[in-house]
Formats: sequence, C-alpha cells, structure tokens
Amino acid sequence: MHRSTASPTLPSGRTLGLGLALVSAIAFGGSGTAAKPLIEAGLSPLHVVWLRVTGAAVALLPVAYRHRHAVLRRPGLLLGFGLLAVAGVQACYFAAISRIPVGVALLIEYLGPPLLIGYVKFVQRKPITRGAAVGAGVAVAGLACVVEVWNGLSFDALGVLFALGAAFCQVGYFVLADAGRRGERPVDPLAVSAFGLLIGAVLLTALTRPWQADWSPLGGSVVMNGHSLPAFLPATWMVLIATVLAYVTGVISVGYLSPPIAGVVANLEAVVATVTAWVLLGEHLGLPQIAGGLLVLTGAFAAQASKPAEAGAVPRADGPEASGPGAAGSGAAELGAADRVAAERGVSGRSSRTSRGD
Repeated sequence: MHRSTASPTLPSGRTLGLGLALVSAIAFGGSGTAAKPLIEAGLSPLHVVWLRVTGAAVALLPVAYRHRHAVLRRPGLLLGFGLLAVAGVQACYFAAISRIPVGVALLIEYLGPPLLIGYVKFVQRKPITRGAAVGAGVAVAGLACVVEVWNGLSFDALGVLFALGAAFCQVGYFVLADAGRRGERPVDPLAVSAFGLLIGAVLLTALTRPWQADWSPLGGSVVMNGHSLPAFLPATWMVLIATVLAYVTGVISVGYLSPPIAGVVANLEAVVATVTAWVLLGEHLGLPQIAGGLLVLTGAFAAQASKPAEAGAVPRADGPEASGPGAAGSGAAELGAADRVAAERGVSGRSSRTSRGD
C-alpha cells in the first residue's frame, strides 16, 4: 500500500499543508498578470505558454531524472497529465486572457470543480450531495453574471470558450492527479508534475514551432498599467514563480491535506489573479463581474466541501469504489468522510487514493 508523505492528522502537517497550498494559489494567480504584457508586446499566447511550460520543465529536469522510473510505471498517466493538466489548461487559459480580462478568464476556469461534480455524478454514477449540486448551480449563476449574459455576452465569446476549455482540462488535472497516487503502481506527485511539464513542453513544441517565432520582444520592454519594465522580468516571474514554485508547492501540499481542502484553497488563485490584474494591469471589473466572481468561488467552495451523500459510502472508502479517478478535488461524497474516519483511527485516510492547482 502506498503511504502518503505526511499524515494530515498532525496539526503541524495540516498547518504546513495549508501554507503550501496558499503559496501555490498565490503563485498560480500571478501567471496571467505576468503573461499578458508579453502577449501585448507581440508574442502569441501559445508561444508564451510554451515559454512558461518549457522553462519550468527545464528547471525541473533534475526531479524528472530522479524519478525517471515513473515513465515505465505509469506512462499513460504521465502522458494524459501533460496533455490536459499542463498543455491543455495553460494553452486554453493563455488564449483566453489574450481576449478577455485575466480575472474573468480565471473565474470561468474555476468552473472546473463543479464540472468535476458532474463527472462524478453522470460518468462515474456516484452519489453527490445536495450541497454539491447547489454549489455547482451557484457557480454557473456566477458565470452568467461575470459574462453579463443579459447583454448578449459583452465579453469576447471566443475568449469565454477558451476559458471554458481550461475548465474542462482542469477536470482532467484533478482526475489524473488523484489516479497517480493510487493503485499498485503509485507515482510520486513531484514526478507527475515534472514529467507532466516535460511532456507538455514537447507537445507544445510540436504545436507552436517556437523556432519560427519572433522572440525579440523578450529583449525589449513591456508596459504594465502605464509603466515600462524589461520584458525578461515578467517572463522570469512567470516561469520560476507562477509555474515551478506553484506546481511544486501545490503537489506537496496535497501530501498534508485532503484533496477537497487543497482544492478549496486553490480557488484563492482566482481572487489573487483578479486583484493583481486590477493593480498591475488596470483591469477594472464592474459590480456584476465582482458579484459573479464571488458566486463562482462560493459555488466551487460548496461543491468541494460537501459531506457524504449517504452514510453507507464511508465503510467503502478503502475499497475500489472509493478509488475512482473522480474522487479527488471534486467534493464527491466519499472523500471527506473517509479522511475523517481514518483520522479518528490515527492513520492517514489518503494512503490509497490521495490526489491540484491552476
């Protein structure tokens, strides 16, 4: 049986996990703000995401080499994670922020948790709670406010579709992150992140053909909210802070927290992105967008923090049914209760099916 890196029953471990998850959310939240000036300077969204993912993959090459046997253990998992959780999420998100405000793009992306509730309900056919369903509905209502549907989608429709694509890819992130830590051949979450970024970089290289791009804007200056600064500064921040630090702290945090808790903390990324875009990019949102954003976050929180749908699901927490790939990060019924029951027994409730962010 795979053992988790730390027991969430220890107060110090829980505190550390929450701190790491918060750092990850803050780091992820600054990615769009750092990337948008590069896009406005002339780099395409896909080339910016290639720069971000490839730079992070190079930085994490030592980690990938240390865990090189993971390629033989779970090749399909690593390929899927690189395709969806890295290349898919990043490409769709960066394409979205080239057309709509950063905060709006990220708020739409965070429909991922409610979408994951739908995956659990209709694909895995597992019970969900009323709170989870209500949370998903609240998030959808918030999205309607964010895009101002009463005005006929005042935001760029294609940008909204790209953001929704990022939300669907985020579902794959949670499903695959959870699957990697379960079964007879578990993979270290750091290895999943390192190889996911490496595979994502290879896929994006084939897609974007970076050797044909004009990278001269990186040697010049960019403008952030009326102020000029060297382009390499936001580029470096995007690679080292918003990607390397964000992924590393995020995957480590789930070793101390249950996936639903880690997912709830990750929702702060949307708040951080909105605030930083407001301060650094001057992207002022109106009252409907702010209210809608709060609804999206509230709905996502409710969906992930829901309690079991039925008491009978708790004893099966260590069985195959509780190990389904949609169990993590979704707020599905079995997870929260299983962790609480295991905690009462003085062991980690995530030994066989532990799972982040954004």
